[in-house]
Amino acid sequence: MSTGSIKSRASGKRVAPTAAGRGKGQVFPEAPPPPDISTQAWLIAAASVFVLGAFLRLYDLPLVPLHHDEGVNGNFLVRLVRDGIYQYDPANYHGPSLYYFAAIIPWTIRFLFGVNAQNSYGLTTFNIRLVTALFGLGTIWLVLSLRRQLGTIAALSAAALLAISPGAVYLSRYFIHESLFVFFTFGIVVAGLRYYEERHAIYLILMAASAGLLFATKETWIISVGVLVIALASTQIYRWLWRNVVSADDLSGIDGNPGASNLSEWTQEAVERFGGPVRLTASLLAAAAVCVAVGVLFYSSFGTNWKGVADSIKTFEVWTKTGQTAHVHPWWTYVTKWLVYQESPLLFLGGIGFALILLKPKNAVALFVGFWAFGIIAAYSLVQYKTPWLMLNFIVPLALISGYTFEWLYQNVGRDWRLLVVIGLLAVSVSGYQMIDLNFKNYDNDSEYYVYVYAHSRRDLLKLVEDVDRVAQRSAKPADTGISIVSPEYWPLPWYFRDYQRVGYYGRMSASTEPVIIASEGQRAEAEAAFGSRYRLIQSGLNPKGTFALRPGVDLLLYVRSDVQAP
Repeated sequence: MSTGSIKSRASGKRVAPTAAGRGKGQVFPEAPPPPDISTQAWLIAAASVFVLGAFLRLYDLPLVPLHHDEGVNGNFLVRLVRDGIYQYDPANYHGPSLYYFAAIIPWTIRFLFGVNAQNSYGLTTFNIRLVTALFGLGTIWLVLSLRRQLGTIAALSAAALLAISPGAVYLSRYFIHESLFVFFTFGIVVAGLRYYEERHAIYLILMAASAGLLFATKETWIISVGVLVIALASTQIYRWLWRNVVSADDLSGIDGNPGASNLSEWTQEAVERFGGPVRLTASLLAAAAVCVAVGVLFYSSFGTNWKGVADSIKTFEVWTKTGQTAHVHPWWTYVTKWLVYQESPLLFLGGIGFALILLKPKNAVALFVGFWAFGIIAAYSLVQYKTPWLMLNFIVPLALISGYTFEWLYQNVGRDWRLLVVIGLLAVSVSGYQMIDLNFKNYDNDSEYYVYVYAHSRRDLLKLVEDVDRVAQRSAKPADTGISIVSPEYWPLPWYFRDYQRVGYYGRMSASTEPVIIASEGQRAEAEAAFGSRYRLIQSGLNPKGTFALRPGVDLLLYVRSDVQAP
C-alpha cells in the first residue's frame, strides 16, 4: 500500500511517496492523514474501548438462560469433551469449529487437574460462552487494526460502536456459531489487506486459514465469501468508472495517480506487485492448500470421521431446502424492522457513510466496506430464512462504515470536535441504553422490539433447575438423583442436567418412580392421573399454578416424589 503523502505519527512531518505508492494499479490506496494524536493517546483510547467491550461481554455470562440452540450445541460439546466423539451431520446444525474451540478450556482443565465423579470437566456456562465472547472481543481488535486504512477517528468510532452494539454484545454472550463466523469473515478482509500492503506470505496464509475456518464454521460461508468478492469487484469497477467517466482529479488526492486505464493493465501491475506470475501462482496454491487442509481437519474430526468431509458439501442440499421453509420472513424484515428496532445508529450512520463514499470514493477501503455492509444485508434479505443472529454479519461492516462517517466529518466539515462529540454522544446514548436494556434487563422479553430475544428461554428455567438441584443436594449422592422428563419440549435442560447420571428424556408421558418428574402444562391432567398422590406439584407464593416458563408458549411442571423433601 502506498505510504506517500501522509504525516509521520511520530514527528508530524511529511514523508516522500515510495515507489510502491506511485504504481497505477493500487486496489486500496492510502487513507486520509490521521489526526495528530500521540501513540500514547491512541493506545489509551483503543485500550479503553477494548476494556469496555470486554466488560460488557464477560460480565455475569451465566445470567441469561441458554437458548434452545445453545443447549443443543452444549450437548455436542459434552460428548466431545467427555467421550472424545464428534461426527459432523449435514442435516443438523452447523460446522465443527465451535465445538473444538470450546473444548480447549475443558480439555485444559482436565489435563491440569484431572477429573472425578464430582468434576464437570470444566464444562460450565461461563466457560462455553467465554469462547464466543473472546471471538467477539477479537473482532473489536480487528476493527482497531484498520486505523491506517480508515483513519484514527474511523477506527476508534467503529470499535466503540461495535463494543456497545446491542446485538454484538448479546450474540457474543451466546454459545452459537455466529461470533466465530463473523470473526473469520473479517479475518479474511484484514489479512487480505495486510497481504496487499506488505506482500508478506504470512498474511496470505492467515487469510487462507481464516477462509478454511469460515468454511468449518457454517455453511453460509458461501454467501459471505460471495459478497466479499462482489464488493471487491464493485470497488474496482466503481473507482474505474469514477476516474474515467466523472473526474480523475477527484481521486488523485490520495494516491497521486489516475489508476490503471484498463483491466489488462491493472492485472499486469497486480501480478508484478506480488512478485510475478510464478511467485504469485505458488503463493496462491500454498494458500489454497492451507484453506482446504484446515477445512478437512475439522470436518473429518481430525482424521477420525472422513465421511464428514463429503458431508460438508452435502449440507448445501439440506440447507437449500431448510432456507425455504424455516424461519421465513418478508424480504424487508432486516432493513425496515429488525435493524431499525435495535441497531438504528449503525443503520443510519452506515447509510450516511456509504452515501458519502459513493459521492467521492477517495478511500477505496471505505468504499469496499460500504459495498460489503449493504451487499451482505441485500444477500440475506433475498434469502427467505431469516433469524436475528444473522444480523451480526451486518453489524461489523455497518460499524466500520459508520466509523468512516465520523472520519469524513472530521476531515471535511472542519476539525471541530464539538460536532463529532454531539453526534457520537447521541449514537452512544441510543445504542448504550438499548444494549443495557437488552442484555441485562429484558434478555428474555420476546416482544417484537427486542429483536434478538428470538424464541429464547425464560429466566423461570433457571428457577426450575435450582429447585431440582436443591432436591438433589439433600441426597447422599446428588449426581445419582433420578430425573424423568416427559415433556415433549425440554431443550436446553440437557445442558443444565449434564452432571446427573440418571436423566431420562422421554418426550411423552411415561411411567416413572424417579424422585423428580418434569412435564409440560399441556400434560397436567395426564400427569395428575398417572402420578396421583405419589408426587406433589412444586408451587410457591409467586408461582401458585406451579408452572415454569421454558420459552414462549411452553410451560413446564415440576413434580417431586412425596417421600422426598421438597426444595
